[in-house]
Amino acid sequence: MSLDVAALRASFPSLASGIAHFDGPGGTQTPAVVGEAVARTLTGPLSNRGTSIASERNAEQAVAEFRDAIADLLGADPRGVVYGRSATQLTYDFSRTLAKTWSEGDEIVVTQLDHDCNVRPWVQAARATGAVVRWLRLNPDTAELDLSGLDEVVNHRTRLVAVTGASNLLGTKPPVAEIARRAHEVGALVYVDGVHCTAHAAVDVGALGADFFVCSPYKFFGPHCAALVAAPALLESMAPDKLLPSTDEVPERFELGTLPYEIMAGVTAAVDFIAALAPDGGSRRDRLVAANELIDEYELGLRRRIEAGLEALGDRVVVHSRAVDRTPTLFFTFPSHDAADASRHLAQRGILAPAGTFYAYEPFRALNLPVESGMRVGLAPYNDGSDVDRLLDALTEFL
Repeated sequence: MSLDVAALRASFPSLASGIAHFDGPGGTQTPAVVGEAVARTLTGPLSNRGTSIASERNAEQAVAEFRDAIADLLGADPRGVVYGRSATQLTYDFSRTLAKTWSEGDEIVVTQLDHDCNVRPWVQAARATGAVVRWLRLNPDTAELDLSGLDEVVNHRTRLVAVTGASNLLGTKPPVAEIARRAHEVGALVYVDGVHCTAHAAVDVGALGADFFVCSPYKFFGPHCAALVAAPALLESMAPDKLLPSTDEVPERFELGTLPYEIMAGVTAAVDFIAALAPDGGSRRDRLVAANELIDEYELGLRRRIEAGLEALGDRVVVHSRAVDRTPTLFFTFPSHDAADASRHLAQRGILAPAGTFYAYEPFRALNLPVESGMRVGLAPYNDGSDVDRLLDALTEFL
């Protein structure tokens, strides 16, 4: 069985614009069924949650279905699914809550591979408590984390390790399970930024060893929001700041204010859309795993076509995405041209391939590159061969 790309593309009204989107790591396009779910929930009977009338029950249903959908997507417990406005917001909230238990001399580990949302909140929380920040370094030659000193960096003083599931800039997928095993050996918690990897892999948070795993549905066809998963017992042990009248139940104690039920319904629709890409039966979790395998196989083929095209451009392009295990995301620079000019050239031809920092501040520093000096091309399942041909033709023309 293979991915039916033509049928998939027909589900996205925005593709009628003719734009070739290579900005998947920044956010995907949205299928019609997701927009319809948002509208249907928002315009139907809807009120604050309860059980006495249809509008209350609709709100309850939207929340419950959201938690179930995210749990199926990530192999998690729905009782440990926390809604958030963004991964950055959730990471700041959890860093501040966890930091209440840190003291001077404790150590927090971050990496040079991560998006800044999984770096700065921990660095700032450590500074506020007197904790020490340790780093896992990025090898610029391989675009992979250097784990040669893992046992030294992650030691008996470590309280938390923050690591990405996949780099949103380079596509590198570090060995999270290996890092998590070492962290757990010394009693540390592991916080995984899964925003980029969730769109390109079947995630199993237990197999990864993630104590906390955060993702953003707008990277996989859903609305703009985020979700964090953790074991309910771990959430029970934490005391976030909250309003006095708000519930102390888990996971609700971490969700501030009235929830956006229509957005949650859109997330459920996005998860169901992915599951429907592998309709051969089994549970939704089974179909999601199968669908992600189809997506991965298809995107890998397109990535290799782009890589071959970039290689044909010779020394006019330097590709920095070199890791053995990586997503279909490529970051490259132009020794003799400005990446922003290249991006504008492509945009004039209906191709979206952005240049910028992509909030990957530390990878830029590790690669010894000026900030905003490169272009990122990231695939999504709705990209096809004609998109790739247009991209390569336009880059050749520019160079």
